[in-house]
Amino acid sequence: MKNLKFDFAAGLVVFFVALPLCIGISLASTSYKEIEGLSDFAGVVFPGLISGIIGGIVVGSFSGSRFGVSGPAAGLITIVSTAIIQFGGFDNGGFEKFILAVSIAGVFQLILGFLKAGFIAYYVPSAVIKGMLAGIGVTIVAKEIPHFFGYDKDPEGDLGFNQADGETTWSELIGTFDNIHWGATLAGVVSIIILIIWGSKKIKENKALSLVPGPLLAIIISIILAILLAGHDTFAIAGNHLVNVPVAKSFNEFKANFYTPNFNALSDPAVYTVALVIAIVASLETLLCVEATDKLDPNKGRTPMNRELKAQGIGNILSGLLGGLPITQVIVRSTANIQAGAKTKWSAVVHGVFLVLFIVLAPSLLNMIPRATLAAVLLLIGYKLASPKVFKQIYKNGWSQFIPFLVTVICIYRIDLLSGVGIGLGLSVLWILYKNYKTAYFVEDFGHEEGEPIRLSLSQHATFLNKASIVDTFDKIPNGEHVILDLSKSTDIDHDIFEAINEFKVNAKNRNIKLEVIGQKKMNTNQKL
Repeated sequence: MKNLKFDFAAGLVVFFVALPLCIGISLASTSYKEIEGLSDFAGVVFPGLISGIIGGIVVGSFSGSRFGVSGPAAGLITIVSTAIIQFGGFDNGGFEKFILAVSIAGVFQLILGFLKAGFIAYYVPSAVIKGMLAGIGVTIVAKEIPHFFGYDKDPEGDLGFNQADGETTWSELIGTFDNIHWGATLAGVVSIIILIIWGSKKIKENKALSLVPGPLLAIIISIILAILLAGHDTFAIAGNHLVNVPVAKSFNEFKANFYTPNFNALSDPAVYTVALVIAIVASLETLLCVEATDKLDPNKGRTPMNRELKAQGIGNILSGLLGGLPITQVIVRSTANIQAGAKTKWSAVVHGVFLVLFIVLAPSLLNMIPRATLAAVLLLIGYKLASPKVFKQIYKNGWSQFIPFLVTVICIYRIDLLSGVGIGLGLSVLWILYKNYKTAYFVEDFGHEEGEPIRLSLSQHATFLNKASIVDTFDKIPNGEHVILDLSKSTDIDHDIFEAINEFKVNAKNRNIKLEVIGQKKMNTNQKL
């Protein structure tokens, strides 16, 4: 109960971040390229909202991630839209076949969880994970600038560089300057000023003011501003400059927004092919986001990866059965959760509850929120993920870290998340192969007698390829032990191994483990423990 006020406030903030993304990703997924039959706006928006609700309440309940928030993912937009087209189109039974594939994908993810496939995440180097965070941050900033200035041509969830309408991120940024809406811009500027002030140390230290989430205050003031400006020729904030949540006039109309799978398609091999693709891509994206979220955890906690795959599997089974989109853990919402001061995983559940309550009970209230205000919230999140400080810090770690990091950032911005991570990982592997050409690597086993310290001896050259076994060894050490980490044989230790050791040092204090590092000498790195 002591963490309830923190998780409640964080859940509310994540709700405001998740709402436009759920709507935007749903629109982008169901209206990509040549999909037809989009006259029913509510019908194409609800799948994203459903997956956001299930990602919060269901996945949040089963997950072991302290800060991770799940929902529809921008990285799956092309896969979703292509599959719907393949199955015949949104209004021609294609969506009902697609959501059947989503449920089957959830079954595949459950199987992956029981097969303990979560270890894959540990083989992605730290530079690439941090490049993923920064790349997403750069993309968010580039995509939200038009919304901040009232150029609301595209949905928030469409994060691809090349747009379905033939535009690109760059052309839309340039087009913004010819389509500035001054009322929306005013709401955006006022909102970002409030968010900056509310993020200051003085506000955080004030017991009364710190209870009010900055995004909530910005939204309330921007709604008041929009009401005051109503009817003004130049500054009126209305139409597509406001959030647009479907408002059902009756229970039957609300119920009509839910789709059910076409179980007759169970005999169609194409359904299983799409399900397998969704399961693999969604699992990879989830594992990457979990690893990235753990990096942002101030207490350096570790999420049980296999449990996360099972939670995602359960979520996708239900999402498909209720007519929702595929679910993954999403770094934007997870970052917002951490920055909002969440303490436990229940903040993710709270955000899902808020989605249900507002969509069912008060959709008209949500439709009073200027999109520029939500863009301001996302802009600050994007900036924190990709601030100049982040680039400077990675640069100080050396070229072996900075080049994969920078390439990952550029490729995520220019192509997509998984392509960027794959290219960055490829560069890291090439660097390791080059180093291993000169020096082999291995990790020595250890043994100890009861009452004696546990001795860990690191090899001559330890790389990120050793990270999984090292982290697994650290996790299996019983609480309260005395651990001696011997680096006397080491001549070269990668940044990822240093980071894993430093994270263990922080975590060891909470586990009453005494850690003693011996034998450290001058190595081929500028980092020290």
